[in-house]
Amino acid sequence: MKKLVLPLVLLFTFTLYAADKGTWTGFISDAHCGAKGNNAEHADCAKKCVKGGEAPVLVVGDKVYKFKNPKKVANFIGDKVTITGELEGEEIKVEKVSK
Repeated sequence: MKKLVLPLVLLFTFTLYAADKGTWTGFISDAHCGAKGNNAEHADCAKKCVKGGEAPVLVVGDKVYKFKNPKKVANFIGDKVTITGELEGEEIKVEKVSK
């Protein structure tokens, strides 16, 4: 029985931490403003904050996601976009960005 428990625990743990592929639509904002950037009127502020060193984030409703590879969204700050990628914890690894 003990020989069976460890592999099952490892499999369960891996399943919990596996990346979830998906798509998310929302606004690219900045980490300072977070969910406040969930609209087109926030675009200028988001651009200013990201240029000033804040990390870009994706705001979908009240949910804020960080990016594993933020350079992929650098040209979309303030825009409403659809992100295709993998969710790893609370971070999205971006594969594709489209307006």
